Amino acid sequence: MPLTTEDRIAVTELIHLHGHLFDGGELDRLDELFTADVVYDVSDYGGGALVGIAAVREAALTLGDRNPVAHHVTNVVITELPDGAVRVRSKGFGVNTDGTCGSLTYDDRVTRGADGWRISHRTLLARRIPLNGVGREPRASA
Repeated sequence: MPLTTEDRIAVTELIHLHGHLFDGGELDRLDELFTADVVYDVSDYGGGALVGIAAVREAALTLGDRNPVAHHVTNVVITELPDGAVRVRSKGFGVNTDGTCGSLTYDDRVTRGADGWRISHRTLLARRIPLNGVGREPRASA
């Protein structure tokens, strides 16, 4: 069944909810964001894959003051998958307590269940190199 406009709005709002819950310290509400068996892959940040809401919550609590004070998400792109789930890619940046910022890409698999849309798999990919390292090839001399 194709995604409706209402589905697209619900999925986009789900993606936006992440920053509000984490920035507000509302870690007891992560079931509104993730499936119970979510895989939250922070391997690109040296943390491996966290499995389950409790593991995501514990990791955030362990990070403590090293968590960003603000998560911002933009550029949400939703792609329908043949199995009824969707792939959502979005850009994000976090503001740290010292004022520095970091940029990343969220690559999510979002599924619809009895309670609505939830993120079942999230991969965080740090953006560290402009243009993802793509550069112009040197021109051959004539």
